[in-house]
Amino acid sequence: MKNDDVHSFFLVVVLVLAAALSPAVATAAQWQLLKSSIGVSAMHMQLLPNDRVVVFDRTDFGPSNLSLPDGRCRDDPRDWTLSHDCTAHAAEYDVATNAVRALTLETDPWCSSATLDPDGRLVQTGGANDGERAVRYFNPCFDCDWKEEPAGLAAPRWYATNHVLPDGTAIVVGGRSQPSFEFVPKNRITSAVVLPLLRDTNDPGELNNLYPFVYLNVDGNLFIFANNRSILFDYNTNTVFREYPPTPDGDPRNYPCAGSSVLLPLPPSGDNVQVLICGGAPRGAFVKASTQKLFVGALKTCLRMGINDPSPTWSIETMPSARVMGDMVLLPDGDEVLIVNGAAAGSSGWELGRDPVLAPVGYRPGAPAGVRFEVKTPTTVPRMYHSSAVLLRDGRVLVGGSNPHAFYNFTGVDYPTDLSLEAYSPEYLAPEKAKLRPRVVAAPKDLVYGERFTVRFDVAAVNEKQVRVTMLSPSFATHSFSMNQRLLILEAEETAPAVEEDEWVYEVAVVAPRSAFIAPPGYYMLFIVNGGIPSEGIWVHIQPQ
Repeated sequence: MKNDDVHSFFLVVVLVLAAALSPAVATAAQWQLLKSSIGVSAMHMQLLPNDRVVVFDRTDFGPSNLSLPDGRCRDDPRDWTLSHDCTAHAAEYDVATNAVRALTLETDPWCSSATLDPDGRLVQTGGANDGERAVRYFNPCFDCDWKEEPAGLAAPRWYATNHVLPDGTAIVVGGRSQPSFEFVPKNRITSAVVLPLLRDTNDPGELNNLYPFVYLNVDGNLFIFANNRSILFDYNTNTVFREYPPTPDGDPRNYPCAGSSVLLPLPPSGDNVQVLICGGAPRGAFVKASTQKLFVGALKTCLRMGINDPSPTWSIETMPSARVMGDMVLLPDGDEVLIVNGAAAGSSGWELGRDPVLAPVGYRPGAPAGVRFEVKTPTTVPRMYHSSAVLLRDGRVLVGGSNPHAFYNFTGVDYPTDLSLEAYSPEYLAPEKAKLRPRVVAAPKDLVYGERFTVRFDVAAVNEKQVRVTMLSPSFATHSFSMNQRLLILEAEETAPAVEEDEWVYEVAVVAPRSAFIAPPGYYMLFIVNGGIPSEGIWVHIQPQ
């Protein structure tokens, strides 16, 4: 064999081995530009049960690109930049019509938190400047606008996390210089209560315990992760039930090092509750970027742990690429977590991220370790600091934001402010899978805990033994964390053809979640999943017990 032939042979072998060892690459997913500009940057997003998305930014950084209607203006002598402002810093995006409506915010929601109450009303808390103790409300109704209580919180809450509780109350956890929690509404206790975990994990000069990851466990307690430590916490008695091992590498995963996290889909029994945390930046990354302009590489690892295991330990997995400031979205098939947005170097904060990661990654928690990741079709739009992503009822993922600057800067910067909205369509929405996509034709809108109900659906081709029913709560997305994101796989009987219906109509008997510990009260999107292909969701509602 000649030298050139030998070289060619070994090159082919290397390429074949590289392809075999690389993460799978999916090509069927698609991106669609929905709006080139909605006028405000999507620092925060929340889908409401009327299929509209509330999108908002901070108020005290000058004018936005969306005017308030009817000559309205906001006068705020405490505003740091513009005391007389006739532009909007919040908008309502109508998914069905692709239209945008300006909303009026009076107090500053910069880096704030939120949840939906059991009636679907957005309860939004904290922020900066004149908004640090504000509670804001937004009803999902035609031409509604914000209602605000400027002093609704017991303590200032900047970079806090909210989670809905089994009685529908919101708990507000943490915030800058606030190692405590409180409730909205104040039907439990009116003051803030110290949470030692937040006090003990405060990293001087780096913080790294802001926007803590908070999840309701199926026993009614809260899993709380801050910096590199986590606990199981009884908020009723202020008792720590369990302390978990710190992260194996010791690196922080919360803001500003900004990894992302989800509670993996819950099975009908509620057993095997697992938390997944992916990406972030190494300890010291924020200080190096902000003081030395040194942008170190982001973390490439994911951590996973069963929080109710007898001896919980973190398992470590490696992503196809490093990522900080990513967003994690649970997809309605119950099989995949989408990791999207973010950068490969630096940290959260103004001008502190570099090397945008354009390709999302899918993570399949049920697949064998080592083959769980799949690289997806990339976008062309960098989504850096202050980006967000939420799931829509039709199965697409709405992606927006990216403003790594103190003001709206469109020129003369590495990553211009982005006011666009995109939709990411996963592979299950590909046209060639249309015959497998079910359509819900009949289901109750109101569910009762533990009761059996029936869902009818039509589909051209069904695998009766591979139909599942999922329920997914709409989440509040900001700063790489989607608060209240929760996907339930419901207990279901085998699918059968519906009696006295068309040959394409089937029905499945389902059991509603058994308690508010598994599914807090409120609105959920319910999906029929046929062999991995989800229907368009329908809104269902569970009243408080």
